[in-house]
Amino acid sequence: MQSAYELYVFDWDGTVMDTTALIAKGIQHAACQLGYPQPSYELASSIIGLDWRTAISIVVPEMPPSEYERFGEFYRDWYIPNEAKVWLFPDMKELLEGMHANGHRLAVATGKSRRGLDRVFQVTGIGEVFEATRTADECASKPNPLMLEEIAIECAVDPRRMVMIGDTTHDLMMANAFHCDAIAMSYGAQPVEMLQSANPKTICHSVRELAAYLKLEALLPRV
Repeated sequence: MQSAYELYVFDWDGTVMDTTALIAKGIQHAACQLGYPQPSYELASSIIGLDWRTAISIVVPEMPPSEYERFGEFYRDWYIPNEAKVWLFPDMKELLEGMHANGHRLAVATGKSRRGLDRVFQVTGIGEVFEATRTADECASKPNPLMLEEIAIECAVDPRRMVMIGDTTHDLMMANAFHCDAIAMSYGAQPVEMLQSANPKTICHSVRELAAYLKLEALLPRV
């Protein structure tokens, strides 16, 4: 099956796995537990994909860095038990496994920590389809292009033969900075209007639309 790209790089939260609401609610919970005003759902979801310290400084700007660790503890205590209740977006597992089986190369660039990514790989069972992964505690935070740069070097792929697939402007701006193509998914953390501002190649509203755009719809079961 002929491929438009040599390497497909996926964001995780809000792109592969339907964790947007869970992350936002966990952030709201942690803020309240420490006695700070609850950030809006829109604000809490807008920082998904950023590194943890940057994210906290945006959603609870009055919190001193000395409390970031406790914030993270409250967040994890709420988030991890609830993580098992969410799953991959419809058709995503079939698309990723089909791409891998047909020789398409896959990678992940995520705002998760390494520990968090390893955990969801174990839960979903699809970690083996990705040949390279980078997390927020290993690289500069999105939209800095370092994640994509390191993935490109590891996989020996030219940026012009890569595409970044994500649900936030953080993902799209990272791709723009690295001079590779970007595809936006509208079902995640940010509205279409925000995604359009970062000039993606296209905006897809479902995994099936993504597969069709990539001319890989044959990998999905018929409906």
